[in-house]
Amino acid sequence: MDLPVMPPVKPMLAKSVKGVPAADSVDGGLSYEPKWDGFRCIVFRDGDEVALASRSTKELTRYFPEIVEAVLAETPDRCVLDGEIFLAVEGRLEFDVLSQRIHPAASRVTMLAEQTPASFVAFDLLALGDESLMDEPFSVRRARLEEALASASAPIHVTRTTTDASVAEEWFGIFEGAGLDGVVAKPLAKAYAPNGRTMLKIKHARTADVVVAGYRLHKTSTAERPLLGSLLLGLYADDGRLQHVGVAASFSDVRRAELVEQLAPLVVDTADHPWGQWQDADAQASSRLPGGQSRWTGTKDLSFVTLSPDLVAEVGYEHMEGDRFRHTAQFKRWRPDREPQSCTYEQLEEVAKYDLGDILT
Repeated sequence: MDLPVMPPVKPMLAKSVKGVPAADSVDGGLSYEPKWDGFRCIVFRDGDEVALASRSTKELTRYFPEIVEAVLAETPDRCVLDGEIFLAVEGRLEFDVLSQRIHPAASRVTMLAEQTPASFVAFDLLALGDESLMDEPFSVRRARLEEALASASAPIHVTRTTTDASVAEEWFGIFEGAGLDGVVAKPLAKAYAPNGRTMLKIKHARTADVVVAGYRLHKTSTAERPLLGSLLLGLYADDGRLQHVGVAASFSDVRRAELVEQLAPLVVDTADHPWGQWQDADAQASSRLPGGQSRWTGTKDLSFVTLSPDLVAEVGYEHMEGDRFRHTAQFKRWRPDREPQSCTYEQLEEVAKYDLGDILT
């Protein structure tokens, strides 16, 4: 492979802001686009050679043979594209299904590529032919991207954009119904900045009252100074079972030590806990359980301390992925005024469905 922009390249990143910024709030103006919820991917193509690289520059090529095939069929002979690999089920992005594609067995990868094929949406062009576009402003790169992929068809897409902040506000409100994360704003006059947070991202922010039913120790925890790593959170389902919905983390070391001491009176024997059965061998094979291993964690110790489910906390979250928080939740405060049994899924905001096809059109 011999391209004007060669791997590894770390993609340009975004910093979080509250609310869609005005188009004229940045010199040269802003371009807005949907924020996709998938695997960030930089595509390198040189003739018959294709390489797919993740945000951390790890190889993704072997996991998505259908994307490689599509790149060969739908993109220019020599190009470098920045975009996102996504997977849709019934008109909605499904990150959990996408994550299943990262599998060590080639036979499994081949089967999943046929059963749940992924797609690629491009939102930047870093090189074309012998020309690097990294130093060009985004306005130029975007125009060249549209031209380069003008004849491309599914599963290769070009993300839609607008320079109208009011349209971006509308997208922010409705596109979540198709599983998208929010909106990204890009300075039109800026060059591509690998690993630089020059873009702006606007994501949904919500709160929920949850049951704290356990915790994991931090990787730096010791017997002499135990430190809490993350709180395990639950919500009661319609059938009365306490469902694991995610974790809350990001505490200071001082706070981690305080939490271990504070939660000590609530520690109970595993056998007396709603999630006690999850500590057995069968449960450890499931990535849906707090103590279970997954293809992402490998042999990492994910054992947890079981707590009597008597404590309620308010946490911040962005959106749901099925019956769980899509990302790590943010601890807000304790809620001694709430009864644990009142922490149900009914409190969560119902997002109106939106067809992904209408976004890609």
